[in-house]
Amino acid sequence: MPDNGPLAVYTDTDDLDPDSGCQLLRDNGFRAEVLQTRDPDVIAREAAGATALLVGYAPIDRALLLRLPNLKIVALLSRGHDNVDVDAAAELGIWVCTVGDVAAEEVATHAWTLTLALIRRLPFFAGFPTTCGWLDRPTSLPRRLSEMTVGVLGLGSTGRRYAALAAPTVREVLGFDIRTDRPEPAAGNRPAGTGLAGIGGARVTDLDSVLSRSDVISLHLPLTEGTREFLGENAFARMRQGVHLINVARGTLIDSAALRHALDTGRVTAAALDVFDTEPPDPADPLIGHPNVLSTPHVAYLSDATTRGYIVAQAQNVVQWMQTGTPVLAVNDPVVPVP
Repeated sequence: MPDNGPLAVYTDTDDLDPDSGCQLLRDNGFRAEVLQTRDPDVIAREAAGATALLVGYAPIDRALLLRLPNLKIVALLSRGHDNVDVDAAAELGIWVCTVGDVAAEEVATHAWTLTLALIRRLPFFAGFPTTCGWLDRPTSLPRRLSEMTVGVLGLGSTGRRYAALAAPTVREVLGFDIRTDRPEPAAGNRPAGTGLAGIGGARVTDLDSVLSRSDVISLHLPLTEGTREFLGENAFARMRQGVHLINVARGTLIDSAALRHALDTGRVTAAALDVFDTEPPDPADPLIGHPNVLSTPHVAYLSDATTRGYIVAQAQNVVQWMQTGTPVLAVNDPVVPVP
């Protein structure tokens, strides 16, 4: 292990083992330390000399960045970057980077699995034989999949994979993306192999069409100030009565109070949530105990491949930055001072 190389510090990795990342960093001249904390005071103290900060979900705000005078790069352990003040980092000459699409397949698969579980009312029937009798039936019966329209909000790699899973079995897949708020031509007017049709048969349309026409809505948007509580009271009012809602992206994309109201009034028949406003959520959170909510503990990303893939991709960002001056997947363009 190098004695005098630049210091790379892991703040938190949750349930992932950082050993492979530490080894990659050490093989490339870094000293690597692991804190396993989200406490800003501990991070500021223990990572005071760090050149690189490898972060899970610890909040990295301007105040903390200012307490790390040697920091040059923040490498995240996810595709999202909402826990970092990216603008402040850029002003301070600090790169921020993510692991990109390492778990796109897993997250899309998890979302589609949750979709099928809701449609077939598995949370109700899985109680057999203790809470569900042989002839017991839910108030809202399972729907025929081929008669349903699926709406996808967010058409990055995960949303597109989800659309591709859904398209062969449902009536129609509609897609909306905040980056391309333009309807796509109908299939007969679209050049072959273009748009989403080539990877799943989805048709890009406007937000109102997705909300009002979909029997299932799956969220795959990034969390930004513009998308926070993207689904609120107004959005739920525009949805079809009895819609199914899936969220594997970020908890605060949904106004939780508005969702509870939509569930209680039947606007939303059932919701499946892998992400929450606060993680881990309070056991008293009314969404956790709601009879029409299926919850999983932020595991959509999880597989035998991603448990190592995330750690390696995160460390590779730091290694490439050291070797070339630019990380693999930067999300900002820092003001780097001239020596």
